[in-house]
Amino acid sequence: MSVTEPVDAAPAAASGIAADAPRPAPGATPPQTPLTARAAAELVGTAALVAVVVGSGIQATELTQDVALQLLANSTATVFGLGVLIALLGPVSGAHFNPAVTLAEWWTARRGGAGVTARELAVYVPSQIVGAIAGAILADAMFGEPLVKWSTHDRSAGNLLLGEVVATAGLILLIFGLARTDRLRFAPVAVASYIGAAYWFTSSTSFANPAVTIGRAFTDTFAGIAPASVPGFIGAQLAGAVVGLALVAVIFLRSAGQSRGAGGSRRGAE
Repeated sequence: MSVTEPVDAAPAAASGIAADAPRPAPGATPPQTPLTARAAAELVGTAALVAVVVGSGIQATELTQDVALQLLANSTATVFGLGVLIALLGPVSGAHFNPAVTLAEWWTARRGGAGVTARELAVYVPSQIVGAIAGAILADAMFGEPLVKWSTHDRSAGNLLLGEVVATAGLILLIFGLARTDRLRFAPVAVASYIGAAYWFTSSTSFANPAVTIGRAFTDTFAGIAPASVPGFIGAQLAGAVVGLALVAVIFLRSAGQSRGAGGSRRGAE
């Protein structure tokens, strides 16, 4: 879930790269990484994330009937799993695992910043969706559940959609804010912590991810979402991404000279 928003270059000594050598923005996808490897990282990472979310939800419901404890177990497993996945796969693909993040990066790149190209967008998003579906099926298989059983958990209420707007806006603000302030090294802890908190302070339990939303429709377990509720959730998440980018633009406003200087950091390396 990290992002390649343009930031000022870090000191050369910190990265071990010559001061005059072109390099990507901190946290950005290394330009030498083949697109196939990045696509595989996005697919596997998203699959693992959904397997953690769905699997821990199933485990929690088997261990206790207390809904609060179930949510605590589910959110705790997600925090640790997401943090590990970002730390592991961030250097390969940027660890988006989320079409909303990838779309936000693409929009940033269109505006002259660093981010994914249209070709990368076209590869990342399907990889994330396929990975999410595979992760839900894998979790069901591990716990002896039907491999594919559409969820009956209705999540169509308006307050839940508002929760998704808030959750996704906060996620985009966090990721791009870290990038703007040259703190993406904290992404594994910061992003995982935010998602863990948003499990509890949003009414929707913070899906904040279109691919994960689609994947969770394939399992009729604790973490599932009814297929009829999926379009509304995805629409709310995309709206939240727009709000998040707008907040980044207002809060982390910088001069035109700074934007031009930082925006070339990744493009010069490609």
